[in-house]
Formats: sequence, C-alpha cells, structure tokens
Amino acid sequence: MNKVLLAFSGGLDTSYCARYLAVDLGMEVHTVIVDTGGFSADELARIEARAHACGVASHSTLNRTRELFDLVLRHCIAGNVLKNDTYPLSVSAERVVQAMAIASHARSIGATHLAHGSTGAGNDQIRFDVIFRIMTPDLPVLTPIRDQRLSREAEIEYLLKHGVEGDWAKAKYSINQGIWGTTIGGRETLTSHEPLPDDAWPSHVFPKNSSDASRTLVIHFEKGLPTRLDGEAMDPVALLRRLNDIGSHWHIGRDMHVGDTILGIKGRVAFEAPAALMTIKAHHALEKHTLTKWQLNLKDQLALWYGQLLHEGQFLEPAMRSIEAFFDDTQKLVTGEVAVHLSEGAFSVDGITSPHDLMRSSFATYGEENRAWSGDDARGFATVSALATSLWSSVNGETS
Repeated sequence: MNKVLLAFSGGLDTSYCARYLAVDLGMEVHTVIVDTGGFSADELARIEARAHACGVASHSTLNRTRELFDLVLRHCIAGNVLKNDTYPLSVSAERVVQAMAIASHARSIGATHLAHGSTGAGNDQIRFDVIFRIMTPDLPVLTPIRDQRLSREAEIEYLLKHGVEGDWAKAKYSINQGIWGTTIGGRETLTSHEPLPDDAWPSHVFPKNSSDASRTLVIHFEKGLPTRLDGEAMDPVALLRRLNDIGSHWHIGRDMHVGDTILGIKGRVAFEAPAALMTIKAHHALEKHTLTKWQLNLKDQLALWYGQLLHEGQFLEPAMRSIEAFFDDTQKLVTGEVAVHLSEGAFSVDGITSPHDLMRSSFATYGEENRAWSGDDARGFATVSALATSLWSSVNGETS
C-alpha cells in the first residue's frame, strides 16, 4: 500500500485531505505538524485528536522552534531583514523550516508520497513544493485542495459523509501564529484601503495603556545575537518569547504589509510582530555604531536578496549560505546594549552602549571638530570627489 505523509494543521482543508487520501485513493495516511513556536500544548492535543478522528495511521508533532532560530531567524536579525522595509517574513521563515522537517520525516517513516493542503492561490504551495522537490525529488506531492478546487461546503459534506464531525464554521480571520510574528488575513486585507479592526489583532485582549505610560527595555547583543534582556541572561528563543509577551501588552508591532506574491499578484496581510521588529530595529541601531559605512551599505543590498529568496521558498539555494557567511562575518564586533523605549502602540530606540562604538573615536566629532585632518585636506578631498562630475559637465556643457 502507498504510504503518504500529509502536512496537517487540523483545519477543514487538511482534514478533507486526510480522509480523501485514505478513502478515495486508498492510501495509508500519516500526518505531521511542525511547531515553530505558535501552538500551545492544548492546541497540539486537539490537532492530534482531529487527525485520529480522520482515521490516520499515525500522527506526529515535531518541535522545530530552536531550529527556526538557528537556521533562519539569527540570519534575519544579522541582516536586519524586513520585506519592503516593513514585514519580518514571519510565515516565510516558518514554512521553509516546516517543509524541511516534513521532508526529513517522510524519509524516516518510509513514505512513498507527500501531501499538503495548500490552495493554488497562495505562497505556501510554492514554498512546500520547492523544498520537497529539492529534498525528496522521488516522492510525488499530492495536493487535493489545489487540484480539485472544492468549495468549503463540498469539503464539509464529504467529511460528514465519512463520519468526521467538527465545528467547520468559517473563521472570520485566517491567523498564522509563530515566534517571529502573527499574520492575520480577512475581508479587510482583501481590500487596498480598509484597516483591520482592533479586536482582530491578537493583542486586543490586553487593556490599553494610558497615554503617559512608558517603559524602557535594554537588549544586550553578543556578536549580533540577543543574549540578555534587562540584564538577565536568556536563550535567544526565550528572549524572543519574552519580547513578544511584553510587546503585546503595549500593543506594539502592528502593521500592514503589501507586496508581490511568488506567483506575481499583489497581496496584503496584517501582522503583529513585537519581538521581531524590536529585535531588528535594536540590532540595526547597534550596527550603525559598530560597522563601517561600506559594511552597512553591502549588508543592505544583500538583505534584499536574502529576504526575497526566503520569501520565495529558496532557502536551500547555495547563495543563501554565501550571504549568511557574510552576515556572520560582520557580526564579530556587534556587541553592546540597546535601550528601547515602549509606549502605547509604539517603540523607539533611545541609544546604545558598546565597546566598539565608532562614535567614541578620538578622530573627530561630527559637525564640531576634527583632529585627524586639516582644512586643506578637506578642500583637496572635495576637489577630487567632484572631479568625475566636473569632467562630465565640462564636456557636455551642463551643470544640472
């Protein structure tokens, strides 16, 4: 009998896939969910129960939160990666790690097929397929939802017919939660102008802070990695969890991202990512003090490539390892503390302290004085800097 491993979330689509693969295709169905920091123990237990209700041969839960940080997030921090200068690629980072874990698990159980419940309209189908084709090129990938294009009503009718009961009411919002942020999709995000209502954000459960309330956090980075929060040594994953909790109580990290999907259409999604945004902004501030202008300039360019390749599921592309090597090399002196000021709905970076702060140089003070060059040196520098454009102007008779 063919053995298929199905990426399973416990929702309507993947529940339909589990029964369809077992009943209509007569396959031995095994399900797996990969936790990258977005599920509680109760939620994982409910998902496992749903899998068994669908009649699967086995269900596995794989925790890959630490791998998510080690493989992807630490490089996103090192590169200050924000898609379109806005979005920390919360889902993209999770999906590549989940897809790799699923492909490896398929090998371990001797699966003959892989399956996922993605539709034909989104990015996830590409991310899963690309990773699967690279890691398990010999295993056919089955995608019943994408291929059959069924309505929700048809899926529900099928499940009820085959004895799978459940509360299949369509949720008002589609939510993906993980350690690097929560994305929210709904009616408003299908428009170009409507904001998300306050009660749709995950942090709406916490009361608003008064307009004059504030708090300051101090994040310590060691060679680019966040290692302490307010003086307390913490594992980076635990630190991110703490920042998410604190930031949520201040309703920080909410925004809308508009970008190009992998297939080329425009997409809009709301997200709430307090830990990701605070960490990246704090890290970037520290780098501005400790790296040279050419390191910063090159990092900005490579961060665009890193983010784009990650967005499109190309994490296994060798160019990613080359970019990561450069990022790692730049982090050797990115050590110090960053003060982050929190107020209701917003945060800002107050400043940094670092033994490698280039503003502490004895050479000069910006706009004030210098001790390393003379006025004649500055005139000569300006003359040489203007030379190329001056030559162009003299030949073409233009000055603007």
